[in-house]
Amino acid sequence: MKATQGSRPKGSRQRALPFAALLFAMPIAVSPILTAPAHAQFGFGGIVYDPTNYAQNVLTAARSLEQINNQIRSLQNEAQGLINQARNLANLPYSALQQIQQNVQRTQQLLQQAQNIAFDVQTVDRMFQQQYGRVSLSASDTKLVTDARTRWQNTVGGLQDAMRVQAGVVTNIDANRAEMSALVSQSQGAQGALQATQAGNQLLALQSQQLSDLIALISANGRAAALTEADRATAADQGREQRRRFLTPGSGYQPGNAQMFGNDN
Repeated sequence: MKATQGSRPKGSRQRALPFAALLFAMPIAVSPILTAPAHAQFGFGGIVYDPTNYAQNVLTAARSLEQINNQIRSLQNEAQGLINQARNLANLPYSALQQIQQNVQRTQQLLQQAQNIAFDVQTVDRMFQQQYGRVSLSASDTKLVTDARTRWQNTVGGLQDAMRVQAGVVTNIDANRAEMSALVSQSQGAQGALQATQAGNQLLALQSQQLSDLIALISANGRAAALTEADRATAADQGREQRRRFLTPGSGYQPGNAQMFGNDN
């Protein structure tokens, strides 16, 4: 029996049904691949790869590395701080104290060697009462001359003492110049605050020693000038006494017998 037009054989319909089912099933199978979300996991040879987890791990590692770098920088800063503290506590490897003390002792010795009248209040008072007081009206001429010579010796000795102190102070200038140059170099090359402070303190000590020399020089010059003026004042007083004695009338001429030409009569 032949099939009518427009009809299909029964075997053809049976083959078409599985093919139609396959067409309807294909979009369902392919759609998960095309529309997979960003956090989906993929398998490669049995290894599961998660992009979101990988990104989080990378970010965590970067943050950990940054923390480690910060700790390293902090340790470096602490180490540098300790180094700076060690430099600030380091002592100055140079001292000018011995030279300064020698200069001061040299000037003091010159002052202690003052002739006749020392730099002592009691000695000055005693010597002025003995030699520079008012001239006694009852003193002999010999005593007046002796006192005048003693005062002259004191004046000359004071002038010599002043010149000796001047020479000593000038001698200290060269030593002070060398010490000042060395201390300035040490101050400029100081590694820390303590070394710079110690160099500055030694410079102040050097200035104090120079001021001491200046005071000694002024004192010696003043002593010499004072002795000169005291001698002049006492000499004026003594001159007045000697003039008074010279002008004071004596007993005058007394007449008497005289023998002349061997006349025995």
